[in-house]
Amino acid sequence: MRRARTLAALSALAAVLALSLSLVACGGSDEGDGGDASASPQAQAYTIGITQIVTHPALDASVEGFKQGLAEKGFTNVTYEVKNAEGDMATASSIAQAFASEDLDLILGVATPTSQAVAKAVTTTPIVFTAVTDPVGAGLVDDPEAPGANVTGVSDMLPVKPHLDLIKQIVPDVKTIGVLYNAGEANSVFSVEQEKKAAAAMGLKVVEATASNSSEVKAAADSLVGRVDAISVLTDNTVVSALESVVKVCQQNDIPLISGDTDSVKRGSAAAYAFDYKDLGVQAGYIAAEILSGTPIAEIPVQFAESLQLSVNPASAKAMGVTLPEDVLAKADNIFGE
Repeated sequence: MRRARTLAALSALAAVLALSLSLVACGGSDEGDGGDASASPQAQAYTIGITQIVTHPALDASVEGFKQGLAEKGFTNVTYEVKNAEGDMATASSIAQAFASEDLDLILGVATPTSQAVAKAVTTTPIVFTAVTDPVGAGLVDDPEAPGANVTGVSDMLPVKPHLDLIKQIVPDVKTIGVLYNAGEANSVFSVEQEKKAAAAMGLKVVEATASNSSEVKAAADSLVGRVDAISVLTDNTVVSALESVVKVCQQNDIPLISGDTDSVKRGSAAAYAFDYKDLGVQAGYIAAEILSGTPIAEIPVQFAESLQLSVNPASAKAMGVTLPEDVLAKADNIFGE
């Protein structure tokens, strides 16, 4: 009888141990019921490559915004590998090839040339672009509403009609507008074509001046002196990288300069109806967070800049021979140079 009781006790103990082991194996503890934070996408470690075409404040702000956007979505355990082609397409291609051979979780392409280079070299790693004006024309996506392959992002397409309206408000007698851009940049060519069409519809003449690199920008600006009533610079990377030389030409020759990005007004343009490139980068960061969380790229449409702002620089405008109208100043979201 004593032996039977002992065997029964041992059997009961074995059953309890088996049940305990089974609960541990199945994650039956409180900690195991979804409490493992390491399983969430935000808690994992990531390596992201960033390829930027050239150094200038607007694109730098876009990169800063991208990192901020990811952090806001909880992705803080990220190592960034940042590369800058400094305007050289051969370097941009080399960066893209290097990224193709690395074990990256995602790549950010900043501006059209670098985004094109990395999209050509990398066919599997997710690519998010920012500061690309015409992603279809650049060959990055076929349909902005349903991107295929491994590429989506945020366009910096600027509505040109408000830009031209602003020029007419500041220079009421304007008849001829000088347009500075790099003819080798796909986004710039697209933007200038849009600007020319809109200008023609408004009865304005456009005179073009091109620069293939930043060292040619001043000469291009000089070539417009005596031929135009105002100069327009949209979001061309080459020209914006050397904007101070354009500002100097305009101030020396009483030519109002109207830009297509907010930061250029800080640097001396008279005004801009544009968006903040940091905000554009934040949008791209949100897209990256969706991708890292498992959303297929095909389900993430290309986005466009969400908030346009009027920025003015009265002091610089005065140095260019114009006084900004009171109604323009009253509507300004940002006033610089005071």
